[in-house]
Parts: sequence; structure tokens; C-alpha cells
Amino acid sequence: MIKIFLIIAVVIQTIATVYALRLVWATKYNAIWILFIIGFSLLSVERILQVIVVNGGVEVPLNTFTWLGVAISICMSIGVMYAHKLIRYIDRLNRQRQLMQKRILTAVLRTEEKSRSRFSKDLHDGLGPLLSSAKMSLSALAREEQAPTQRDIIDNTTYVIDEAIRSLREISNNLSPQVLNDFGLARGIQNFISRSAVLHDVRIRFTTNLRAERFDTDIEVILYRIVCELINNSLKHSGCSEINLSLSLNGELLSLDYSDNGCGFNPDAVMDCGMGLSNIVSRVHSINGTCNVRGAKGKGMHAAVRVNIKGEASAATLTGRRGPRRKKRR
Repeated sequence: MIKIFLIIAVVIQTIATVYALRLVWATKYNAIWILFIIGFSLLSVERILQVIVVNGGVEVPLNTFTWLGVAISICMSIGVMYAHKLIRYIDRLNRQRQLMQKRILTAVLRTEEKSRSRFSKDLHDGLGPLLSSAKMSLSALAREEQAPTQRDIIDNTTYVIDEAIRSLREISNNLSPQVLNDFGLARGIQNFISRSAVLHDVRIRFTTNLRAERFDTDIEVILYRIVCELINNSLKHSGCSEINLSLSLNGELLSLDYSDNGCGFNPDAVMDCGMGLSNIVSRVHSINGTCNVRGAKGKGMHAAVRVNIKGEASAATLTGRRGPRRKKRR
């Protein structure tokens, strides 16, 4: 039995040596695998000598096994030390990759918000005055004596222009909410809820301990977009009758809790489908926050977002970025 196990050990160590040889060219830290090759080779030699001894062959001096053991121990020990260094190197690369992904995502989100703001400004400052001028011209025509048919045409055209101006303001506000820009996160969310409640027969309850506090631009914009996405999803897909939203600041922790009493869903399945939920989680991670979404069929859903405002400010300083200054639009 001893002979069989020794032969098996020799075979296994030979296979391990072959794998170590292949890894020499596959990794940067070649010394690790060279040391393991030497160690496994010496182990194989030691086992072969033990097989010879078991078979009653040539007698091997005892100090031979001692020196082999010392050499094997040294090679394996140094190899393990280098392997630890390799693991630390891989961990550092992973952290750098995650940081780079976060920076790329932040840059994408900022570019998106800048584009929204530019489109909003172009709509407001470009089409807005044109529509207002058209309405003024129609108003001037309306003061003159007109036939009933022409009066109806003027009235209908005025109504269409009024609807166009109203839609333009709505689109411009959705692209770049002016209330959020001027008065902060709490007022921006309250304004969005007020507009949504008018259009849907759903009770939306919003509580907050925020007053006029202002945060980093990225935090305000991303949390506002998250709230809009959650409310729109509930109104469109959940069939809920009640939505509860809480926004609170406790020390340096900004907490957002959202829930509805709708039909619910499986969060894992929604994530796999690539819907808006995964986008929400990505946005939260871009500001060094955490997002926990729970849901079940027939039990509604709940989302909890936590952001350390000091941690996000520190990250902004370390990456050399600042929130863009907002320009007031009249």
C-alpha cells in the first residue's frame, strides 16, 4: 500500500509540475511557478527514493532525505510568499478596475445631464419665444372684427399654441427641473410628485426632514432621477393605489425609502431583463451609495437607498472633479 501511494504521489506531483510550467509563461510573477516546479520536482525525487527504499533496493543515506526536505520547504515557503504578493497585485488591479468603471459611469451620467440641460435651454429659449410671438399675433387678430368661421379658426389656433407652450414647459422641466436647480432636492421631488398626482388617481405620500439643504450636484440629480424612475414605474406597471416616499438626512447619511402597494415583482428577474432597476442601482453605485430593492408577487415593492454625503464629497475631491455650476434660466 505504501508503494502504491508513493507512486500516486509521484504522478500527481509530476502533473502539478506540468501545470506550473504552463503558468510560468501565463503570469507576470514567473518566480512563483519556478519555485513550485523545483519544489514539486524535488518532492518527486524524494518519493522515487522512498519507493526504492520500500522495494529493498539501494540503501539511501538518511541525510539525503533531510536535505531534500529542507530544499523543498525553502522552495515552497518562498513560493507561497510570492503567491501572496500575486494575490495582492490582483486585488489592486480589481480595485483599480472598479474605480475606473465608476469614473466612466459618472462621466456618462454627467454628460447625459449636460445634454438634458442644453436641450432644455434650447427648447425654452428657442421655441418658447416663437410660440409666444405667434400667440401675440393671433391675439392682435382676435381684437379685430372677424367672421364666425375665422373667429373659430383663430380660437382653435390659440388653443393649440397654448397647449404647445404648456407641453414645451413640461418637456423642458422634465429634461432639467428648474425647481431642483434653484431650491434643492426636497423641493424638486415635491414638485414632481405634485405634477404626477394631478395626472393619476394614486395617493403619493412624501415625508422629509430636509429644508433648504443642498448637496453635491451628482447626489441631487441622481436621487431625483431615481425617484422619478421609481414613481413612473409604479404608476405604469404596478397598479398601486398608494406610494410612500421618505427622504431624510441623519448626520452624514442621506436615506431614501420608497414603497408601493402594487402587484410586486421579482427583483432578480427584473435585473436580468436589463430594465430601469439595474440603471437605478448603477446610478446609486456611481455616488458611492447602496441600493437594496425588495419585492414579491402581490406584496408591492420597497427600495432603500443610502448615500454618505461626506464620502461622496471626498470621492469628488480625490478624483479631481466638482459638480457643475447651475445657470439660472429665466
